[in-house]
Amino acid sequence: MKEKRRFNWRPLVMAVSLLIVIAAFLIWKAMNKPKVIPPEKIAHVERTNITRSVVAIGHIEALSKVQVKSKANGIIKALAVDVGDAVKEGQILAELDKDDLQAQVREARASLDGEDANLLMAVAAEAKARIEAANPELDFARRELKRSEKLFGQGIASEQALDDAKKTQEVASNRREYLEAVARSAAAQIVQAQARVAAARASLDRAEEALRNTTIRSPITGVVLTRDTEVGDAVSSILNLGSAATLIMTLGDMSSVYVRGEVDEADVGKIHAEMPARIKVESYSSERFKGTVTRIAPMGKEKDNVRTFEIRASIANPDGKLRVNMSANAEIVLEEHTNVFVIPESAIVYDGGSKASVQKRDPSAKAGYRPVPVRTGISNGQRTEVLEGVSDGMELVLP
Repeated sequence: MKEKRRFNWRPLVMAVSLLIVIAAFLIWKAMNKPKVIPPEKIAHVERTNITRSVVAIGHIEALSKVQVKSKANGIIKALAVDVGDAVKEGQILAELDKDDLQAQVREARASLDGEDANLLMAVAAEAKARIEAANPELDFARRELKRSEKLFGQGIASEQALDDAKKTQEVASNRREYLEAVARSAAAQIVQAQARVAAARASLDRAEEALRNTTIRSPITGVVLTRDTEVGDAVSSILNLGSAATLIMTLGDMSSVYVRGEVDEADVGKIHAEMPARIKVESYSSERFKGTVTRIAPMGKEKDNVRTFEIRASIANPDGKLRVNMSANAEIVLEEHTNVFVIPESAIVYDGGSKASVQKRDPSAKAGYRPVPVRTGISNGQRTEVLEGVSDGMELVLP
């Protein structure tokens, strides 16, 4: 009877054991493999400039705006400029119909001529009265009375002759007084005539001024911002209606403009006049314009529970590129550092206190990075200056 062969389990056990060891090693290796960092979670340290600033959001305004209104009533006969045209001080902008005012000037001039003639007549009448008032009859009568009194005293002349001499002298005296009164009246008429001449001249001056006012000229050198009337429109005088007078056009001095913007209450205490500002205009997104803070409103305004303060930042505009009402942001520079290490604000990790660190990329580390303490400088809210702890080009892992 043959002996039954026994199965050898040893190779199988050894093979299973080897497989278990290999599997355990693979599992261990997989568990300790460095974590893969997605590209969007990686940031780099840059050497560049950083600015801490306050941004005022607003729009462009002209340095000065002038509403052009007429001093004369009338109908617009011609308009010499249109919106966007550059104008110089004294340039003709519009003409009103002149026919009625020209007739008023002629009437006033004729009235003045008539009053001038009346004055000449009054002067001549006064001169004649003065001559007549100087009549020598009174002097003759006085001498005749003296002779008669002498002869009467000598008994040569009669009493009747003496009485006649007295009467003649008295009549001559009364006549001189009358002629002097006439001369004074003539002098008064000269004064009246002079007053009428002055009134007529003033009327002529007003008529000529009104006629001149039908030619409307530019009070400033600038640009036509709006034209609010057309040929044939009726125009009311500012002298009659004041601010309610017809607006003909609006001019603006565009040689220098400013940004009218709003600054949050939390930031207004950080800025002051004469601070530099960088102006960004949507129409010229690739350019930055240099400006200066010129005004900070003393009183804020509240909207939707947010209080803001108005600021103005002036900008030179020699080329006239900037136009009224363009959207613009004024970045008011509080502090600026150049050629420094800068990282994203989001790359900084705080320990709950004031200590900061960054996560430096390290493929040999299990997490794929290792923490590195840093000392930070200024921040603009998006990027932060790093004073110590990093190097140019260092790769960081964002938390």
